[in-house]
Amino acid sequence: MSNVMSLPTERSSTEVTAKAKRRRYSAEYKVRILREAAACTKPGELGALLRREGLYSSHLASWRGQAERGELAALAPQKRGPKPRQVDERDVRIRQLERNLARVTQRAERAEAIVQVQNKLSQLLGIELPPEPPEEE
Repeated sequence: MSNVMSLPTERSSTEVTAKAKRRRYSAEYKVRILREAAACTKPGELGALLRREGLYSSHLASWRGQAERGELAALAPQKRGPKPRQVDERDVRIRQLERNLARVTQRAERAEAIVQVQNKLSQLLGIELPPEPPEEE
């Protein structure tokens, strides 16, 4: 009865192994392997190539299909991010004029505020100011 109730003295390893990551192959690598596979003419060369690279024959089959469909050329590395736009001289000029207009408008608003403060100050001090000329539009 002691055999049935006894616990094992050795426990299994509780070490957690890292999750295997899926391998990704670049387009250049696939093309290089396809060229090397096409150059294999003797028996066993193709198997040696696959063993050396750690690949399966299904990799070659799918990569050959991609090459026939032209997908490997589409997988070539491309520059990421937004495409550069050509700068039109008119757009540059428009931005420059808009900045100048904003600056001049801000100066005009400040000048108007200063004139209003001067008018209020002159009214408080009882000083007569000459009348403003009519605005021309």
